[in-house]
Amino acid sequence: MKRLLLLAALLLSPAAALAKINIAEAPIGRTDLHWWDAHWHATLAKKAATPNAQIVWLGDSITYYWQRQGGHGYDDIQPVWNKYYAPYDALDFGFVGDTTASLIWRLDHGQVAGLHPKLVIILIGANNFGRVHWNTAMTVPAIESLTANTHNRLPMAHILLLGVLPSIRSAWVDEQTKTTNAALAKAYAHSQDVTYINLCALFENNGKVDPGLYVDPRMTPPEPALHPDREGMTRIAKALATYVTRYVN
Repeated sequence: MKRLLLLAALLLSPAAALAKINIAEAPIGRTDLHWWDAHWHATLAKKAATPNAQIVWLGDSITYYWQRQGGHGYDDIQPVWNKYYAPYDALDFGFVGDTTASLIWRLDHGQVAGLHPKLVIILIGANNFGRVHWNTAMTVPAIESLTANTHNRLPMAHILLLGVLPSIRSAWVDEQTKTTNAALAKAYAHSQDVTYINLCALFENNGKVDPGLYVDPRMTPPEPALHPDREGMTRIAKALATYVTRYVN
């Protein structure tokens, strides 16, 4: 009887252990995707060439959009980066499609190794609410985990943790964005190393998200509003300018 109980425990334990894993905070690389792997190596090369970066941005495609030059004015965002961040030899580590899990993988595989920035800006979470459909309960601990991971690797840098930006995708996404941001605000209310900032109000007009501040609805074919346009990114940069002055200048 004891042997049967022991066998049952051994058979059940892997499943039980798996059930406790939050996949949103498990390191998941995307090197099987050629374009992602190429961008990964490009960021490592850029890091090596910019060892004195004073500001580092970590995030997904919204962060990647700092380098966008779409040719239509509203999607020419790189000039905003050049004005607000290039003077600090800033590094843009934004990856299209990345979730919290892939950003954690990047941190674990040397994304910021060897750097000594004064300020790190993290903007992540939008893709958790996309195709993978990871909710607030999964996303908040994942963001907390990667923020702690970043602080451990860059203990001399102050961290600006930005709330998930608003989008126009679905009521479910709206709810996850709202509850995630509320939970993060509470978690970092008294932190000395991390400043949490919710920028959602920058993109609202009369209490509703303004699609005119996004690139996606003007694409052909149009897509749901997710990526801020030049004006939206300028608003972000202006809102963060005080912190750049405080922690970098």
